[in-house]
Formats: sequence, C-alpha cells, structure tokens
Amino acid sequence: MKKNTSTASILVLDDEERQQEILSVILEDAGYEVTAMGNPKEALRMIERTDFDLVLTDLRMPEMNGIQFLEAARGFRPEQVVVVVTAHGSVSSAVEAMKKGALNYLTKPLDKDELLVVVARAVEQARLIQENKLLHSQLRQNYSLENLIGKHKRMEEVFRLVHKVASRSTTVMIYGETGSGKELVAKAIHQLSQRNSLPMRALNCAAIPGALLESELFGYEKGAFTGAYARKKGLVEEASGSTLFLDEIGDFNMSLQGKILRLLQEKEIQRLGGSEVIRVDVRIISATHRDLGKMMTEDGFREDLYYRLNTFPIVIPPLRDRATDIPLLVDHFLRKFRDPGKRRVQRVSPAAMGKLVSYSWPGNVRELESVIERATILAEGEIIEERDLPQEVLSPFAISNHCAGIDVPEAGLDLEALEKHLLTRAMEKSGGVIARAARLLGLTRRTLEYRLDKYGIPHSTKT
Repeated sequence: MKKNTSTASILVLDDEERQQEILSVILEDAGYEVTAMGNPKEALRMIERTDFDLVLTDLRMPEMNGIQFLEAARGFRPEQVVVVVTAHGSVSSAVEAMKKGALNYLTKPLDKDELLVVVARAVEQARLIQENKLLHSQLRQNYSLENLIGKHKRMEEVFRLVHKVASRSTTVMIYGETGSGKELVAKAIHQLSQRNSLPMRALNCAAIPGALLESELFGYEKGAFTGAYARKKGLVEEASGSTLFLDEIGDFNMSLQGKILRLLQEKEIQRLGGSEVIRVDVRIISATHRDLGKMMTEDGFREDLYYRLNTFPIVIPPLRDRATDIPLLVDHFLRKFRDPGKRRVQRVSPAAMGKLVSYSWPGNVRELESVIERATILAEGEIIEERDLPQEVLSPFAISNHCAGIDVPEAGLDLEALEKHLLTRAMEKSGGVIARAARLLGLTRRTLEYRLDKYGIPHSTKT
C-alpha cells in the first residue's frame, strides 16, 4: 500500500472507538491522512505492509499493551516513529515506552493544541529520518562510497574521515595519484553535508590555461578584457551555499593563490574588472597529486595558503597498494558495463584475475575501469579471459617483446634486473625523451614514468 506523499500518514491505535473517532477528526482537520484501528495484531500487519510517518498508540489495550506493540512494531521497522497515549496515573509506563523507543507521550484527557504540537514534531522527525535514509541510499548508489569501493584498511580510513568531516564546513585537501578517485571523495563529502541541496561545482585547474583560470573562478565585468561583452559570474560565486572542488590546485600561480587565500579568510571576492566586494559562503575542497609541502619549501606554493587548505587532509592510496580491492572493483565495473540488451559478461577467469591483481596500475582505478570496459567488448563469451586484456597488463615484463633495436641479454639477469636494463637502454637510445622511449618499449607514457620512478632511473620532463 502506498501513502499519499503530499501529506503525512498517521496510524491511530486505540481499542476505544470513541477515542479513535476523536483523534481521527482532529488529525484529519489538520490535514493528516489517518488510519484508525482497535486491534494491535491487525495494526502490526498493517505496519508491515504500509509506511506510516507516525503511529499514535494507546498504552492500555487488551491482548497486547502499548509497550508490547511498540517492541513488535520496531522489531521489523526499527525506524518507525511512535507516540504513546496514557492516563495521568500511568506516566511511568509512558517513560518505559520511551526507553523502548517511543519518541514522546501524551496524557489523557488529550489537549487538542498539545496533541497537534507533539504530532507535528513527530512527523518532522519521521521526515528527517526518511531524508537521511534516502541520502545514504543515494550516496551508496551514486558515490558509494560505492564507486569508492574497497575493504582495504587504508580505504576504510578514507571512508571514516569522509564521514567525520562531511557535516562540517572544514576545508579539505585530498591527496592522491591521477585516477585514484579524488573527485569521488569530494562528491561523497558534499553529498553527506548540509550543503547537498545545491550541486557541487568542480574545476580541473590543470586543464585551464593560467590566463583563463582566474576568470573561470571569480568571473568578470563587462569590458574587463577583450571579448568580455557581458558580466559573467565565476564558479566561486555560483557555488555560494554549496561546495567548490578545485582539482590539481598545485597548478595555481602565486597571484591566484593569494586570491584563494583571501576567499578562505574573508569569504569575499571581486570579479575581474570590478570593484564590488561580493560576499560568498562556499566550502572549498581541493585536491592534488603533487607534494605541496615540498613545493612550499621551494617557494612554489604559499605557506599561509598551504596551512589553510591542509586543515583536514585525506590521502587516497594508489591501487597498487590495495591490490586486495581489485576483485571488488572488477565486479563493480562488470555490473556497470553490462548492456541489458546484449550478452552479459559475468566474470573474469582466475588466470585473468591473477594478471589484474599483479599489475602495478599506474593509472589507478580509472585505468582499471578502462581495461574492464575494453575487455567486456572483446570477450567472446560470459567470461573475460587473458586474451581480452591489454599486453602491458598481461605481462609486467612484456617490454622485452617490444624492444625494437635494444640489446636484450640472453641470460644472467632476473626479471627485475632485466626490466631495469631495458628501461635504462631505452632512455639512452631515445635521448631521454620519454614519449620516444615509451614507443620503443610498447608502453604508455604513464606506465613508463611509473617504472622509471620505481627503479630510481633519472628522467626529465621532455616529451
């Protein structure tokens, strides 16, 4: 049975028909949807199949008293809001009922005004419970911390920190490698916060040239620069009352860092070309894959801004450090990429899963997602086999099969020594140009950079 969602529904339980009638008339006149019953066992069956915002029950009834009814009802619907009604001489029973989970109590004879006040508060409590339940359901579905899947202890710590800080307006800094899920963490914090009625705004600072970054953030007035034909609000202003996520904040120049500091300290901004001071209420969540502490000591990042942003740091571990989570993520992505109208890939073969678990994942969860999406397309049946995985995942040392023009020792080296030898020779042959060395080895640039760092092989940023 579905209730009318436009008004609150109340179940009135009293073995006296006259009392049922009085309560029904008062509550219906106040706009509530009322179902009146006199038999507690029938009422329990009704609650089992119907969502009531509030149950208003008498304490003294034959067969089953109000406290027994309350315990039975909350046994299969723990969040059910209940208010009990008792005689003046039985207040101690009402107190006992509240210890069992009742929200409040009323005494007979009932005062109409008191009844309506208590009912209104109880209905509001019920709505808050439902909204909170819905929020957590949406969070599990959309952000999941379900898209942030993991049972590894380091991920459990991430989840714990997200829940701790979400309800506050504290500035959060998220550290993690590219593809590790920094924006998902930011979204989870926003969705669990009191600002979630408005959408979170996000900006990838590394993707926008420095000259345009300031106007994107703070907006501009008409005529502020060539092409500024009309006033435009920036993301900070648009995010007022909500959350602004700044990804790769380490890419900000010093001038822009100063304006972000003013925003955090004074809660105010100015549009480019304007003199008006605009007050804003925005929560800043930032993220970076860089070592801001090191940048600060090298005068690449403002010390005062660093300490403002770093109030509550959250570190997302790279996927290679939580390999036990890979099967969980694989299962999640398999469900994500199933096409209802086509053959479904159900699972990954043990051999293929072994390759996935042993791979280093320099692109982290984002790379794993891409690999699984590709594999679901290539798979011939319901199972992803080794042949459906890319070569670099199949063999971390498969570079020896791609080493065009690089001398490969025939014997005498273990696998790690062989890999280090090939990496070193490829960099020498390519003149230190990473993109060229990656082509020689049949690797992506990101994978090559990870392996060079792994073995401490020096390399420049030349492309």
